[in-house]
Amino acid sequence: MKTVAAIYENGVFRPLEKVELPEASQVSVLVPDEPRAEMRPTLAAVYEVLSRRGDSGFHDLAERHNEHQP
Repeated sequence: MKTVAAIYENGVFRPLEKVELPEASQVSVLVPDEPRAEMRPTLAAVYEVLSRRGDSGFHDLAERHNEHQP
């Protein structure tokens, strides 16, 4: 037996990974009492995270760019 993560959309469970089963295979799905919140962030949430400014202590990070190149 194997556990496969899936998303429930429009009345259908969609696996998040490839599943090797013959077409029309019957499976059992265990549904938690309290489903987790949406796992994929919305685009607005992604932009909100990207807009946060980190403080590295360096004023011009571009001048140190080559220190981290192979």
